[in-house]
Amino acid sequence: MVGRAGMEGLFPKDTVFTVTNLTSLLKDILEASFPNITLEGEISNFRPNSTGHLYFTLKDEGAQISAVMFRGRAATLTFRPKDGTKVRCTGSISVYAPRGNYQIIISKMEIAGQGDILQMLEERKRRLAAEGLFNSERKRKLPAFPKTVGVVTSATGAALRDILQITRRRNPGVNVVILPAQVQGDGAALTIEKQIQTANAFNICDVLIVGRGGGSLEDLLPFSDESLVRAVAASKIPVVSAVGHEIDWSLCDYAADVRAPTPSAAAELVVPIQAEVAQAVKAYADDFYNTIMQKIERQKLMIKSFNAENMEIRLRSIEQPLINRFENAKVSLSQNIEQKIADCKNRIASCVNTIEGASPRTILARGYAMVRTADGKKIVTQAGQVKSGEKLEIIPSQGVILATVNETKI
Repeated sequence: MVGRAGMEGLFPKDTVFTVTNLTSLLKDILEASFPNITLEGEISNFRPNSTGHLYFTLKDEGAQISAVMFRGRAATLTFRPKDGTKVRCTGSISVYAPRGNYQIIISKMEIAGQGDILQMLEERKRRLAAEGLFNSERKRKLPAFPKTVGVVTSATGAALRDILQITRRRNPGVNVVILPAQVQGDGAALTIEKQIQTANAFNICDVLIVGRGGGSLEDLLPFSDESLVRAVAASKIPVVSAVGHEIDWSLCDYAADVRAPTPSAAAELVVPIQAEVAQAVKAYADDFYNTIMQKIERQKLMIKSFNAENMEIRLRSIEQPLINRFENAKVSLSQNIEQKIADCKNRIASCVNTIEGASPRTILARGYAMVRTADGKKIVTQAGQVKSGEKLEIIPSQGVILATVNETKI
């Protein structure tokens, strides 16, 4: 690094610089002196570019510096930068000659301080919860008897050893497929996500354990990566999240179908004890056998009571009430028919009497007679209808009387 005295020795006192020359000189000095530097400050004037580059200012109480993070590096971030977030950035110092500004080109950026990390995680949790990724309605039950268990974790970690040991102890017949993944540092979330997608694409297992052993809050951050959380929620295979110790938590815990406090607990949740399963099956088999035998014994006792004599008695006891009901129904039907016939006869006789009572012949038989003109064209009902000397026919109940009118009285 060149000090003021060194600078005075490099150039004569009467040297005149152009702006371009001076800026180029400063650019060379700064970039050579600070090829890799870590700065801590607060994000201000955050301006993401449509191409994916991030532009912002890093500031503290006394100064500020322009910063840029290009798209390739920005894709590795595990959080969403925003104004006011305190971050720790690693990168190189550069000078933008056209404006004479110096800036830091960031290659790595993380949240500075655990409080800010928790704030970031809470904000992400609220946002994903609002989308329904953590709803209990979408969570599925774990299979009772899985044949194959998939484990996404570090191939060399203690978590995997614990899972394998517990699985072998509880049920050696369960297959375990190891899907090795990086569980800490840059790129860890992406490798875990890809292994979950691989397990689903090839239907590798019946249930999936995703996790790692304990660590600091920063160590567990990959399991709160938004893309990984979405992969856990979208998994068609039931997922058990087993991240860290019981007091640790990650956003994958909320998206998974079941959360286990530790990887060992996850293995105990997923793999049933073989001896207990065998004992339960034997108990069910015994109960089933005893139930069948009891039914057989009851049927045997029932069959013994059915000899020829008892069969006839039982048949008679069933048949006799039916015969009695039939006879009673026959008698009742016959009586009803006879009553109906008698009622019809009475109604007919009444009608005949009524008709005969209204018949002209019946009236004539009681001493009345009908009078009409001799030509039979007109019935005489009044004396004024005939004249003296006119011939009439008088019709009693029998025969006809021929008469001539001598006189009429009205």
